Amino acid sequence: MKWCVGFLLLIVSVSGMAQSQAEKDKIRELELMRQMDHARRVTMKIDSAVRLSDEGHYQEADAQFRLILKSIRSVPTDLTYYFGKNSFFLGKYRQSIDWLNKYIQLKGTQGQYSEQAIEWLEKSEQELLKLKAQETKRAYEVLSGDYYIDCGATGKVVCPSCKGSGVIVKKNYFGDVYKSCPACEKRGYLTCDEYNKLLKGKLISD
Repeated sequence: MKWCVGFLLLIVSVSGMAQSQAEKDKIRELELMRQMDHARRVTMKIDSAVRLSDEGHYQEADAQFRLILKSIRSVPTDLTYYFGKNSFFLGKYRQSIDWLNKYIQLKGTQGQYSEQAIEWLEKSEQELLKLKAQETKRAYEVLSGDYYIDCGATGKVVCPSCKGSGVIVKKNYFGDVYKSCPACEKRGYLTCDEYNKLLKGKLISD
């Protein structure tokens, strides 16, 4: 009788373990299906954004790419290429360079879009250099235009060439060489007229 009871308990225990394992397998299966469905929906959204970009709707594509990036934890590698390329057409060259570099770092030269990524990266870098050159030119024009800088009540400014010391220090193989400042002539300061001429590169000194 005891043997029968023990056997029945063993059967119940094994059955319970099998049922527990089946439930775990079912949960894993449901989670896998959920992940696959999420990946499918993300892929559909990416494809939609890519179509917008290919059709020239770069601003709309950018907005859609950003929404996708907010909704995912792990960014698909191809998205880094698409987003970087689309950013170029919006003139967002730093953004373009950043994301295209990500693609190249991940895929190297063997990725599906590696060749195109390198081409768009070079274009973005060239355009960014042009922008920097234009910004430098604009800054130069503003600083060296026909403006007279008011030096205040004293009418004097600390000489920017020697920082007020009256001497210019240069280094050579034998050590420091001290030379009288040619801009302020050892005074350590410039008059307002002299200062404005210096800014314009028109200050004549011996």
